[in-house]
Amino acid sequence: MLTIDERRTRPLPSTPPPEGGGVQIVHRDRRPLAITAGIGALAAALYTWGLSSVGWGNSYYAAAVKAGTVSWKAFFFGAIDPGSFITVDKPPAAFWVQALSARIFGFSSWSILLPEAAAGVASVLILHRLVRKWAGDLAAHLAALALAVTPVAVVMFRYNNPDALLTLLLLASAWALWSAIETGRTRGLVLCGVLLGLAFQTKMLQAFIVLPVFAGVYLWAGRPSLRSRVLQLAAGGAALLVSAGWWVAAVTLWPASSRPYIGGSTDNSILNLIFGYNGLSRVLGNGGPGGAGGPGGGRGPGGGPGGGAGFGGAPGWLRMFNGELGGQIAWLLPLAVVGLSAGLWLTRRARRTDRGRAGWLLWGGWALISVVVFSNAQGIFHPYYTVALAPAVAALAGAGGVALWHLGRRYPWAGWMLPATVLATAALAVALLARTPSYVPWLYPLVVVGALLGGAGLWLTYHFPRRALLVA
Repeated sequence: MLTIDERRTRPLPSTPPPEGGGVQIVHRDRRPLAITAGIGALAAALYTWGLSSVGWGNSYYAAAVKAGTVSWKAFFFGAIDPGSFITVDKPPAAFWVQALSARIFGFSSWSILLPEAAAGVASVLILHRLVRKWAGDLAAHLAALALAVTPVAVVMFRYNNPDALLTLLLLASAWALWSAIETGRTRGLVLCGVLLGLAFQTKMLQAFIVLPVFAGVYLWAGRPSLRSRVLQLAAGGAALLVSAGWWVAAVTLWPASSRPYIGGSTDNSILNLIFGYNGLSRVLGNGGPGGAGGPGGGRGPGGGPGGGAGFGGAPGWLRMFNGELGGQIAWLLPLAVVGLSAGLWLTRRARRTDRGRAGWLLWGGWALISVVVFSNAQGIFHPYYTVALAPAVAALAGAGGVALWHLGRRYPWAGWMLPATVLATAALAVALLARTPSYVPWLYPLVVVGALLGGAGLWLTYHFPRRALLVA
């Protein structure tokens, strides 16, 4: 049975202290904590069950990890061989974590892949924490569950590409940003800059896709004066520059004759790799062949998140729904879009510093800018890149469902929106499942029946309002 209680659809106000200085006994409801623990356990099971079947994952990157367990020089540069002849085509932060794990536990499939699974579980829990602080327990549970089971997340948190660590660092930087929005303190922005710099050292310019959104949200919703906000952002930018740039500076200043060749570059320059193969070439095209792909197809709807023929399909505004990407990331996009619209409508008259609207701007901006970049990228684009979009979609879907609930309760004319959105989201799911009918065949009727019952139950709530609704 699913019970929707309006008291849990938004953050509870703090309890005032008792008068007269008496002792106040607060009985905490442990159910939200139990649900959170259950979602975390589900994520851990999904990301570790049968992990040894993945083998070495991406053997190209596994070779760099192996080299890093033999030679500290190869470790520092991310070289693919112990002799440090050539580096892989990515910065080494993700491989530092894997190589340290392999040095401690021995080089094996588990020692390489377990840090990725841990990053996945941590990402789910951080998203839960962020959404809970913004939109309450119910929204947080829904968002965390959505991220935990998103197909591209399940695969990439079981694989040794850098994307798992990238996703974790982006979420951690969003947490630091949110702390700055709540408190108005500079240290939150400095920490955000440091974490984004580490994300850059994980996957270069992809980490900066969300940077304009982060800066814009704080510039709009930060508590201090405009002048103070600008200075705080400058401090965060300085921290970002140092965190992202120290390794780049070290590689640039290191004599080329005594370091590995920069793999993926055309002139043995780390700057060429940053702005060329791993930068503008991805967006504008004309990128040369790379040394790494992702997990292969056949892992679920849409053919899997990896680099098959054609990679992510033709660029265009419907790219997120095509045969390569749709089954990995598109499941909750209708709910996310409609929920975002509802959230912005409900907060349209809020004050500038309102945290509710700041959350919609943060997650909506993250999702929008990612979709725009990914949809129009002309160069090499693998479907698994969309794992960096998954947290924003999950947050908008979870909080958006709650926002639609409140919209329907507040405005009778909007009572149809949540049931209709549930049915539309289910219709998309049915279309995605129809592309691979042999993949988990029982899921098709489950989605249909669940959507019909859920939509009907939600519609009835607006005609027979109660404080707590029994849906099923």
